[in-house]
Amino acid sequence: MDGLSGAASVIAVIDISAKVSSLCFQYLTEVKNAKEDIERLHRKVTDIKGVLGKIKQLLDGPNKALLLTTHDLSESLKECLVQMQDLKTDLEPRKTRKAMSWLGVRALKWPFTSKQVEKMVAHLQGCEQTFSLALQIDQMGLILDVDQKMNLVDKKTDTLQRETDLAKLPIAKGASFNSHMEEHNARCLPNTRTELQHHIMEWAKDRNGKPIFWLNGMAGTGKSTIARTIAQLLAGQRQLGASFFFKKGEGERGNATRFFTTIAIDLVGHVPGLRSGIREAINADPAISEKVLKDQFEKLILQPLSETAHANALELIIVIDALDECERDEDIRAILQLLSQAKGLKPVSLRVFITSRPELPIRLGFKQMPDGTYQDLILHEVPKQTIEHDIAVFLEYELVKIREQRSLSVDWPGRDQIQALVNMAIPLFIFAATACRYIGDKRDNPKKRLGIILQYQTGTQVSKLDRTYLPILDQLFNDDDADKERRTSEFREIVGSIVILESPLSIASLAYLLGISKEDINCRLDSLHSVLSIPINEDMPVRLLHLSFRDFLVDPQKRGKSPFWVDEREMHKDLANKCIQLMCGPKGLRKNMCNLMPGTPRSEINQHTVANNLPPELRVFPLLARSYESY
Repeated sequence: MDGLSGAASVIAVIDISAKVSSLCFQYLTEVKNAKEDIERLHRKVTDIKGVLGKIKQLLDGPNKALLLTTHDLSESLKECLVQMQDLKTDLEPRKTRKAMSWLGVRALKWPFTSKQVEKMVAHLQGCEQTFSLALQIDQMGLILDVDQKMNLVDKKTDTLQRETDLAKLPIAKGASFNSHMEEHNARCLPNTRTELQHHIMEWAKDRNGKPIFWLNGMAGTGKSTIARTIAQLLAGQRQLGASFFFKKGEGERGNATRFFTTIAIDLVGHVPGLRSGIREAINADPAISEKVLKDQFEKLILQPLSETAHANALELIIVIDALDECERDEDIRAILQLLSQAKGLKPVSLRVFITSRPELPIRLGFKQMPDGTYQDLILHEVPKQTIEHDIAVFLEYELVKIREQRSLSVDWPGRDQIQALVNMAIPLFIFAATACRYIGDKRDNPKKRLGIILQYQTGTQVSKLDRTYLPILDQLFNDDDADKERRTSEFREIVGSIVILESPLSIASLAYLLGISKEDINCRLDSLHSVLSIPINEDMPVRLLHLSFRDFLVDPQKRGKSPFWVDEREMHKDLANKCIQLMCGPKGLRKNMCNLMPGTPRSEINQHTVANNLPPELRVFPLLARSYESY
């Protein structure tokens, strides 16, 4: 932006900041129950106004042409202006309030929750930091002599530009093994999976080993737990280059859209020289993150790595978990084909550890690789005695913990009961994990719940997944009262929506989308804590604990046989229709929902802006429509 437009933008934000500050002060004098929130917002708006006042002084001075960093603030100023305009609109007293004020009635009511204020302050803090950094750089430049000044500004601007360039590369949040979303997920217990871990780590150490290791196994055999453990071990030995944990139903973690961009950003942390190559790729093609997977891989990873100057040969391993949960079969095959091209890359060598179910697209992808590219290990074909030992250790550890937490007798559970559970579980670790969550639920007697599970150990017609989930679900509808049909229908609608939706919704959003009260949803979910992650906060999303629960509910073979069966196609159709009804309603879509400047390109609208202005129950519609069309 040039000096004139820059000064005008700064003045516009200063003016509206003054108005917002004045409104906040008005609320401070008239509202009693939100003083702390009002003061926080007031301070932050005042801080921004102060920083921009100093920037305006520089722009009004004789050296405005030399303010290189300040002249690059147009996008940040535009974003700040939009938020200030929204604040002003929300804070302005309505006419009815003014009328009540004339009558001597206290009319003002603070329009924001503490959580909303926290988000607004955090966003404004980011704007203030951007403005302050620009101010500091340009002030320092004006103090130094011309040559020193220009040199310093170039360096600072270059550093700022590099960070900005990388920030333009979108990633899948929560996909890395050490992300907050993966933080509390299980790792292998001590003295379990020891042979398997040793085998994988020996492959990782062998520089002459095959470039790809594929660990495959059926649902529930513990692949993700092993992947997290291996990633942690590799990170401790400085061998981990990047990680991506696919998860169906978790937005961009459920597809390949942000796969290579996330891997590229992870790699930068281990190969600093990669930064310049990625920056060049972004400068050459600002829309690289939206291009085909082949272009993303070659321009963001393969080419920058091959051009990196590294004194010593460096070998890094990428950990990819649950590749089968990637949405499109074509993307799965493309990822495998592209990763196989990393073989022989120098000076930074990439090797890949992959876990997945042995689904057809993945098997075909591996078959199409050149000979000698990969080695595999089938998890459910590990010797039975090894699996039995590991599951027994896990069950003993978890059940002893339950016994101590609930102050049960030292002889509980009996050795025969533990062995019965082990026999029921083999080879599924998910059975053991789900059973322990069910038994340990503090809303019931652990002894009683253990007995319920053991009732399902006989019967050849019962599958492993049936034995995992039927003890939990049968208890919900084990009576013959007239209300059973209604409760079963509500279960299919509520839980079916949770397992079908690609992006998980909170209880509050589910209630709004389905037209069911939050109380009814809470009642239906109250007995499902062993299969669903149900947060206390109703505004946080409800998530599947394991994809096998979804497999159990949507299994086509259960159609007409199970009261819990969920028809995927019909559920997608019903949810899409409900979304359309909401969008057409009084609280649905409206013109310029994100309060953007006229003519703002879609590419310049960040996800934060969309998330703040479009309710989550409406954001799921494109995903539902796409999934419905795929049937």
